[in-house]
Amino acid sequence: MDTLDSTDLQILRALQENSQRTTKELAQCVNLSSTPVFERLKRLEKKGYIKKYVAVLDAEKLNQGFRVFCTVKMSRINREIASDFTRRIRAIPEVTECYNIAGDYDYLLKIHAPDMKYYQTFLLNVLGTIDYIGSIHSIFVMDEVKREYGIHI
Repeated sequence: MDTLDSTDLQILRALQENSQRTTKELAQCVNLSSTPVFERLKRLEKKGYIKKYVAVLDAEKLNQGFRVFCTVKMSRINREIASDFTRRIRAIPEVTECYNIAGDYDYLLKIHAPDMKYYQTFLLNVLGTIDYIGSIHSIFVMDEVKREYGIHI
């Protein structure tokens, strides 16, 4: 495992705050010149510490502000079913996150939709067509209290 020094961590923290920072701006944040910061940045990308750069969009303004956390329990499970479920879920644009979890349910999905009616149709016509899903439990988000995009490092 590679070890990150304090400068690497400072770069990662600065990028989590604003991934549009230029190399020059990052260099100012960590008190180095641009060349070593650029080299560190490329190394962090190559080693997979930085997976990708994204823009955070406003779901409300894009009419996708109705959020649902959906727990899924399979009626049966094996390697082929898990693989097929993963493939199918990755192809559904409304599902923005999916986790294989332990406990009473097998998967946790985060779904974005315009409204409850859309979600009902989605449930019946998309998730409802997957025959090995035994049950689905929907949790509707009323208000977002905290959302952090980075991780504490």
